[in-house]
Amino acid sequence: MNIILLGPPGAGKGTQARRLVDERNMIQLSTGDMLREARTSGTEMGQVVADVMDRGGLVTDEIVIGLIEEKLEQDHGGGFIFDGFPRTLRQADALGELLAKHGTTLDAVIEMQVDDSALVARIVARSTCGACGEVYNDLTKPQPTDGKCSKCGASDFKRRADDNEESLRNRLMEYYKKTSPLIGYYYAKGELKSIDGLGEIDAIAGQIRDILDKK
Repeated sequence: MNIILLGPPGAGKGTQARRLVDERNMIQLSTGDMLREARTSGTEMGQVVADVMDRGGLVTDEIVIGLIEEKLEQDHGGGFIFDGFPRTLRQADALGELLAKHGTTLDAVIEMQVDDSALVARIVARSTCGACGEVYNDLTKPQPTDGKCSKCGASDFKRRADDNEESLRNRLMEYYKKTSPLIGYYYAKGELKSIDGLGEIDAIAGQIRDILDKK
């Protein structure tokens, strides 16, 4: 099963992707994670990524598609979760062509709908475990009182420097300009399902589970 998680920055795509990895043996394909992994992999594609990033250049769509293709050629377990890709209509077309080339398709595109003001309030309160990436929130899931991550036991909690209201609203505007057209794109293809992205983590996971169980 292959799915895309769509939604603005901070909507919780990464959190839900990690749950699907644990529950359904799916593989999360996050653009950032793939680039970091490729950079130190020693492969031919990894060298290309390292050269671009070391020069401070922009990683092209072709490079990202190349990294995704490498993953598609490996044992994919329960399928793939595309998290943070595609971001543009051009990337969506390229992904569709790549999946067709490998004899597979998308099973669902899940849009996590949010209210901007509520999202900003939630993200400003967000922190993560620097060791395992577990997400915490001052309002809904505070850091453990013993100062240790409930998942891995580490005590290295971080807050993103750009998790402030001004930066978040700029990131949201960028999302609406470049990525939100994908909602109409996948709706027209009959692949889009929309859920409430501002509920409790378990409730959101339940909505995603209901969609995937019907596939």
